[in-house]
Amino acid sequence: MDRLDCDRMFVAVLEVGSFAGAAARLGTSSGQASKLVSRLEQELGVQLLKRSTRALSPTEVGRAYYERVKTLLEAFATLDATVRDSATTPTGRLKISAPGTFGTAILSSVLVEFARHYPQIELDVNFSDRAVNIVDEGFDMAIRIGKLDDSSLIARRLGDVPIRVAASPGYLLQHGTPQHWRDLATHQCISDTNFRDPWHWPFVTPCGDSVSMPIRGRLCFSNTEACLQAAMAGLGIARLPGFIAVSALQRGDIVPLLEAFATPPLGLFALYPPARHLAQKIRLLIDFLANHFQHHPPG
Repeated sequence: MDRLDCDRMFVAVLEVGSFAGAAARLGTSSGQASKLVSRLEQELGVQLLKRSTRALSPTEVGRAYYERVKTLLEAFATLDATVRDSATTPTGRLKISAPGTFGTAILSSVLVEFARHYPQIELDVNFSDRAVNIVDEGFDMAIRIGKLDDSSLIARRLGDVPIRVAASPGYLLQHGTPQHWRDLATHQCISDTNFRDPWHWPFVTPCGDSVSMPIRGRLCFSNTEACLQAAMAGLGIARLPGFIAVSALQRGDIVPLLEAFATPPLGLFALYPPARHLAQKIRLLIDFLANHFQHHPPG
């Protein structure tokens, strides 16, 4: 009998509470389960379990051994999975959640390139601005932009999303061009409610101080493309992610404002549930995205 088999059975017996349940978990018989634990006790020279007709319970040394050996078995399983992953071609399905506009405008082309590199990985991508529950809804990972809420999820920063403040030439001709962030108090501002606080726009002064400017306006949208359309139509000043604003800025449909005052970028993150062993397909995708956005910032 292999010592690891004995250890695994002992751990299973304690966690399930019976030889029959442990045997069912590990695919063997109750008699074999009892033999494995007895063999372990003989090798160690100690009693690990108190046996009675009604229940099983660990001895003091049995409880201490369980705590130590369980950690070692988990570490061994992680090592085994890591080695197996490194020796095999990545396969399987990845279910991903990503913001709608960012997903279709930027992320989709990166995912297509990833799919070309790894033809045996299946991608199931949901583009939505709704913050999905990754664990409850069965997602392997999610892409998020902005400040993250505290959670048990693991977050890896992939890069930054630049933010631009801009308006159309027509709007500026009619209402004047703001020279200072305080000037926004007299302008119509278009609010994107996807931002954490759409009614306060943050800036960094040339001295490095962070400030927050309350804004007002009659238009607010939960879609950044709609905010861009409103700004191009001359209806106000918009605060836009760079990947949405860049083409309109290049065409001259909108012009950048307040460039003497930096607008803090938003973080771009990959989120995934904690695990001792991160699946190779997830690790590959996260590394691929991080490398891409390091060389090609979104906007």
